Amino acid sequence: MSGQAYAAASEFVTTGGELAALIAAGAFAALALVLAYVLLGLRKTVNAATRAVNDLNARTGPLLQKANTTMDHVNTALTQAHTSLDAVNTQLERVDTITGHAQQVTGNVANITSLVGAAATTPLVKLAAFGFGLRKALAKRRADDDEREVRNLLKDKKSRRKRSKNG
Repeated sequence: MSGQAYAAASEFVTTGGELAALIAAGAFAALALVLAYVLLGLRKTVNAATRAVNDLNARTGPLLQKANTTMDHVNTALTQAHTSLDAVNTQLERVDTITGHAQQVTGNVANITSLVGAAATTPLVKLAAFGFGLRKALAKRRADDDEREVRNLLKDKKSRRKRSKNG
């Protein structure tokens, strides 16, 4: 082989390292193509996820606003209920005070009633007993008078009979 032929043939002849580099470059290019395809598919997934997040964000904004408004209403209602309960507690304290005073008045009235009862009952009992005794004594005296009168009548009648028989 001549020098030119060797030079031309050496252009086409590759060494084992060059061949391995070519295979590696081809494999890397195939890998890059596969990764590009996967990334394009992944881009669609990421775009769908981004749209879902944006849609969720658009929906949760009004929902959170409604929840915030509801919480404001609940807080207002709780404040009103608290104010009402404070007023009820104030009124209950007043009722407790009034009830305590009424209880004291009731106790005082009971004490006065027992004092008046004791003061009035003793003379009244004595007066009633005296009246009862007087009535009994008068009734006995009338009964004795009636009995005496009946005896006298019977005695007179007996003596008239005796006179009329004797006489």
